[in-house]
Amino acid sequence: MRSLQARIVLTTMVLLLVVCAVVGVGAALSLRHYLTQQLDQEVTRTLGFVANPPDGADGRRPPPPDAGGGFGGGDSPTSRIEVRSVDGRVVSAVALGGFRSSDQAIALADVAPVLAVTPTGNDPGDPSDRPRVETIDLPGLASSYRLSAREADDGSVVYYGISTGRMDATVGSLAVYETIIFGGGVLIAGVIAAFATRRTLRPLHRVSATARRVSELPLERGEVRLEDRVPEADADPRTEVGQVGAALNRMLEHVARSLAARQESETRVRQFVADASHELRTPLAAIRGYSELARRRTGDVPDEVGAMLERVGSQTERMTLLVEDLLLLARLDAGRPLARQPVDLARVVVDAVSDAHATSPQHHWALDLPADEGAEDVMVIGDPERLHQVVANLLANARTHTPGGTNVVVELSREGHEVRLVVRDDGPGIAPDLLPHVLERFARGDAGRARTTGSTGLGLSIVSAVVTEHGGTVEVTSVPGDTRTSVRLPAAPIRAELALR
Repeated sequence: MRSLQARIVLTTMVLLLVVCAVVGVGAALSLRHYLTQQLDQEVTRTLGFVANPPDGADGRRPPPPDAGGGFGGGDSPTSRIEVRSVDGRVVSAVALGGFRSSDQAIALADVAPVLAVTPTGNDPGDPSDRPRVETIDLPGLASSYRLSAREADDGSVVYYGISTGRMDATVGSLAVYETIIFGGGVLIAGVIAAFATRRTLRPLHRVSATARRVSELPLERGEVRLEDRVPEADADPRTEVGQVGAALNRMLEHVARSLAARQESETRVRQFVADASHELRTPLAAIRGYSELARRRTGDVPDEVGAMLERVGSQTERMTLLVEDLLLLARLDAGRPLARQPVDLARVVVDAVSDAHATSPQHHWALDLPADEGAEDVMVIGDPERLHQVVANLLANARTHTPGGTNVVVELSREGHEVRLVVRDDGPGIAPDLLPHVLERFARGDAGRARTTGSTGLGLSIVSAVVTEHGGTVEVTSVPGDTRTSVRLPAAPIRAELALR
């Protein structure tokens, strides 16, 4: 937003600067043209008086009283010069001093360039004899002169010029004043434009603030109350910013309705899963009990029926695990509070690895735990039963999806204010297309193998849900020969810190 404001102010100042430059240059050129015309008129009028003095005048005489005025000449002694030549040779050169000062002689070499000016005749009616005024540079005197030449009655050629110094100074002063005035005007206009732009864009800032607050809301899960709206004053459709605000409000209304519908649907699904899982526990327990009772009397039934009863029992156990997992996930989704107490994660890991070794002795299980004196560093605050389930699920996942003889290592350490649990194995790894979804519910890499092994596809999703409920994170990386599941949990304060408190 600030960059937009800066661009508007900068664009305004640049445009105004261009306009001021065009106006300033045009004014200076116009003034110079006007002053040049005035100077040329003065040169031609005075040249006629000097070349052909009125009757009764004895030779040269000073210029008329107004010759010292105007924008030509100046205070320099050589601001007005009169040069005479005969047969292309300068015979005299003087600086006219006017009525208040006497004439001064000028070195003939300093005025030699005036001979390049073509003189006019004495017939004013002849267009070719009209006086021509040219700019001549005389480095030995002033910088430049507006000079004209005319033939006198005695056959000599008279050159008369007026220095452009005062005219140049006037135009230069105008340029300086324009620079100061226009520069100040551009700066003042920039300040006013910045203030006006900020005031104009203030509603847009409020619209942006509303959008930013909405973008920071956790919309991915749970019940979301999307109450932020653009104020009515900033949602007036008669203005451009108001149209943006009104469009944002309409979008937020649509998003809010969609989120409410999504939440209602999720709530119904979760409630259904929870209710169904809860209601299924009783008939599953009855089926399991009857199947176990029937298996105790296998001697009274054919072998084929006994095998069927064994199959019914195993499938009942698998379905019971599935129902229990679904019920746990439903409770976690509903935000049921977990127990909060100090948990020695090292003891949890040791017990879980011992159970895994007993369940699958064909795998090679290893532990990498902190030293005994650092055991308190891996204490966390949480639900011991659920944390044990996290470790058990990770080990079961490694056992289920790797062949016998696979090395499974469990590492436990503290890093800063976190406890890090890593379960890694050197098995075949997880398929790249499954890896991004491995923490989702019912994610399976091999459906056929999952049915054989009894996997429900909910193990890692339960790990993710429980760890998230404890304020931690789960990360899974996998390449052939190195699959790692890293769990990070907030560490509990060590005993020394508790003693200080």
